[in-house]
Amino acid sequence: MSDMSSSTISIDAPLDQVAATLFAIADYPQWSGAFKKVDVLESDGQGRTTKATLSVDAGAVKDLVTLNFEWSEAPERVTFSLEDANILTKMDGAYLLKSLDSDTTSVTYELSVGLSMPIPAMMITKQEKSTIDSALKQLKEHIEG
Repeated sequence: MSDMSSSTISIDAPLDQVAATLFAIADYPQWSGAFKKVDVLESDGQGRTTKATLSVDAGAVKDLVTLNFEWSEAPERVTFSLEDANILTKMDGAYLLKSLDSDTTSVTYELSVGLSMPIPAMMITKQEKSTIDSALKQLKEHIEG
């Protein structure tokens, strides 16, 4: 297993717009190449996804994962943790949002994964960083157009 990898990007949009896009888990396949399909299994009283199964295709990692989402610090932070998967043994992370001004939002994506096969930690960290950077770039392109 690896430590948490993270990266941050600035998006030219207000925090509420970024949060609306990022927190619509079922819509991830519309903007993120890493997610091919999302099935929402459970939602909270505000309609936010609390459990979902996602078909992941992130380069070397292809898996069907069930994630639990925690919204207690939203909209500044949403976390997720792995409940079940075929290959992954860990997929924990968070999106942290910070308003830089009325039209700019900083988004930090943290991710830590573990695999059921022996892979050097350095390679796992490299894949985490690649996944994070790709996701943030795609989110920025989706929102900014």
